[in-house]
This record gives sequence, C-alpha cells and structure tokens, in this order.
Amino acid sequence: MTRRKLLLMTAGATVLGLAALAGFADHNAIFAGDDEKKGQEALIKMLGAAKISLQQGLAASEQAGQPISGKFEVEDGKLQLSVYTSKDGKFSELLIDYVTGKVTKAEPITEGEDFAAANSQSAAMAKAKTSLKEAVDKAAAQSASARVVSAVPSLKEGHPVASIVLLDGEQFKTVQQPLD
Repeated sequence: MTRRKLLLMTAGATVLGLAALAGFADHNAIFAGDDEKKGQEALIKMLGAAKISLQQGLAASEQAGQPISGKFEVEDGKLQLSVYTSKDGKFSELLIDYVTGKVTKAEPITEGEDFAAANSQSAAMAKAKTSLKEAVDKAAAQSASARVVSAVPSLKEGHPVASIVLLDGEQFKTVQQPLD
C-alpha cells in the first residue's frame, strides 16, 4: 500500500470516528467513565436520606437571590444539595441541609468553571418567563414515581430550557423543560 493511500485511509477513519463521537455526544451513558458511574451509584444509594425535594431546596435558596441551578450530588463521599443563585450580578453557591431544608453554607462564585457555568445559567434565566422551581414542578408532575436530582438551565437556539434529571428507581432520565 502506498503512503498516500495509507494517509487517506487514516484520515477517512478519523473523520468517521469523529462523526460517530459527535453523534453520540448527547448520550452520557456512552461516555460515563468509572468515576461518573460510581458517583451515580453513590447518589442512588444516598438520595434516600434526603428528606426534602430539590424544589424545596430551590425555594430555600430564594433568600440569597434567584436560583439559577440546583442539584443533589455526592461530594467527598457525602450527599449534598447545592444551589447556585444570582443576585445583583453576583453568584453564590448555597449548600442546603437535605434533611431540614435550611441553608448551611453560602460561598461566592467568582472564578473558574463554576463562574462560567453560573454566568451561562444566569443568562438563560434572564430570558426565562418561568422560574426554575416551576419548571422542576412541571417535570416532576409528569413522572410521579421519580425524584428530581438536578435542574440546569441553558439557551437552546436562543430559548431558555431547563435540563432536568430525574431518578426513577435506579434509572436516570433527562427531560427538557421550556422556560419561555
């Protein structure tokens, strides 16, 4: 085989491989690494200890500003409920006690990936006509047996949409809820 044919075949295989990856980019299960899978398993096991819903956590966070995202997560082996808020152009991360619903910690978000995420989420919520809590309530009503794990807004083709992750038994499901 000539060098030119080999290069063309390699380039073609690379293009096909990238196209296949792009086509599957929205399917998290394909890219779930061991850490993400272990995190999901830990969350499934620990979520039963939470006495409040994500909606109650979003409502509790309103004292610190507009809730712009929220999620249950396992951090350092412990369950936590984290809500990002926006107030007067500043962002905060609130930790909500998942048993009592009280804010236990508030930290400003001023840099890095968290700041970029908060900025993006705030931009989506600025265009929203529906609160994040209302969107979560609608998604939860569609699946009575599922528990809401997270809600993150974004702009899709200029329209605000919340990606809401539900846990039904041991299965995660993401639904898109319009915010306009």
